[in-house]
Amino acid sequence: MVELKPTVRTLDSQALYISGQYLSVPASVGFVVLFGVAVLNGLVLVSRISQLREEGFDLQEAIRKGSLDRLRPVLMTASIAIFSLIPMLLAGGTGSEIQKPLATVVVGGLITSTLLTLLIIPAVYSWFEKRKVEAEM
Repeated sequence: MVELKPTVRTLDSQALYISGQYLSVPASVGFVVLFGVAVLNGLVLVSRISQLREEGFDLQEAIRKGSLDRLRPVLMTASIAIFSLIPMLLAGGTGSEIQKPLATVVVGGLITSTLLTLLIIPAVYSWFEKRKVEAEM
């Protein structure tokens, strides 16, 4: 989960750059929100896989079943946040210069972090678990 933070930060910074916005206090608050959601989503996935391992599932089956079990919660968390921030992202009236950087960071980062959570965390979990088993032998 810690591995996702630099990648997400880079892609969010690119979202700010592409949209012509600057790093500001609201954008920094957006990074904090994003890191919290990304870590929470990763924790939900890893805890389910670990729970299945404790129940006796083999590694690959636990990763597959855990990923499928937590696909909807992870996607719902991200999609609810993204859809709720779209009005802020598209706002053009008074105060939008405060709202837009926060929304840009969070929306761009949630798209990226959700994909990374669903694709990278299971692979990294498998790698660490295999190393742990090898070390025990």
